[in-house]
Amino acid sequence: MFTTRRTFLRSAALNLATVAWPAWMPRMSFAPRHTAPRGDVLICVFLRGAADVLNIVVPHGEEEYYRLRPTLAIPRPDDGRVRAGLRSFDLDGFFGLHPALASLAPAWQEQRLAFVHACGAPDESRSHFQAMELMERGVTAAPGPASGWIGRHLAALDTGSRSPLRAIGLGVRVQRSLQGAIPATALRSIADFHLGGDAQIVARMQSALAALYNGGDPLDGAGRETLAVLDTIEALDPAAYQPASGARYPESDFGMGLRQVAMLIKAEVGLEVACLDVGGWDTHIAQGACEGWMAGLLADLGAGLAALHADLRDHFDRLLVVTMSEFGRRAQENGGLGTDHGHGSMMLLMGGGVLGGRVHGRWPGLAPEQLVGPGDLAVTSDYRDILGEIVHKRLKNPNLEEVFPEYTPVFREVVRSAVG
Repeated sequence: MFTTRRTFLRSAALNLATVAWPAWMPRMSFAPRHTAPRGDVLICVFLRGAADVLNIVVPHGEEEYYRLRPTLAIPRPDDGRVRAGLRSFDLDGFFGLHPALASLAPAWQEQRLAFVHACGAPDESRSHFQAMELMERGVTAAPGPASGWIGRHLAALDTGSRSPLRAIGLGVRVQRSLQGAIPATALRSIADFHLGGDAQIVARMQSALAALYNGGDPLDGAGRETLAVLDTIEALDPAAYQPASGARYPESDFGMGLRQVAMLIKAEVGLEVACLDVGGWDTHIAQGACEGWMAGLLADLGAGLAALHADLRDHFDRLLVVTMSEFGRRAQENGGLGTDHGHGSMMLLMGGGVLGGRVHGRWPGLAPEQLVGPGDLAVTSDYRDILGEIVHKRLKNPNLEEVFPEYTPVFREVVRSAVG
């Protein structure tokens, strides 16, 4: 007898008591308005807590930096008074990289890694909550769309994908930037997408779903695509995954998150955007210089990105990683051997389409008359300039007025245009 949708839903309700059905399964999405070919996979990493960017990409060519930070400054690359592992890694003769990020040297040398210094948001509240809220929404002030900038990007572009894994947020909840008309999925582990319960009941459910979506209903295509993704995910085992090129992801939440993103990219399940968070950057006291609290955070960040670079070498032409933080920190160290809330920040870009091997952005300087507010690095590039260029050139979405309403990004020539 033909199984109607109503009959199927009634029988499914009886079976759900014994089958651990994924929470994402019932979701449906509205069709976006614009059509374009798919661009890069975007991995957005938010460094929450306001990272001290002056000790990440170090202006070792500026004497003021060392005057402002007699304890916390990272030594120059040629400082013979300290061993190599405690000196900055030279980038271009003026800027250097914190030694804990030395694992990123191959990506830099292959010109797949770049930095944008002295960038950030116009908001000068120096409030974590407000700055993150505005940055993830991609707006200047509280009034405006409640959706996130990535959520609006997804809603403004139809790539033809109806995958339930088109956009994911690693963690227990979806990041603010992903919120919008197109549902995004919070993912703690790929195992969350595996069906649990009695194997025979699961098999019957899968068979019934396949029959359900084998008619002429307009939703059938999306249903079949979801089932195909589910079949692929069932075969993925994070514990047994062997990264390519001997890559080793750190055993941290960040490392394990990147490891699973790499698996999904290789599995070709329709992933377009993945968001990850790395917390702990609010270093008011005992920040450390080449060793200590912040150095440990950077070592984890660098090891994860270096592993991703090695593991996905064959996919890098269609991959773009961007890191951002809500604001930077005060140029001068404080009495607690830490740094207070500042203004200007920095963005890291990694991928095949990046104009790499460069530190982009106009450097404003650290002299007293060049600092802003109570003594902070100035912002010379709005963060939306960088994201807007990425969205337009690499994600192939020209509808920037919908992604960043009431703001027109100025391209800073940090990425090249995608082809095909």
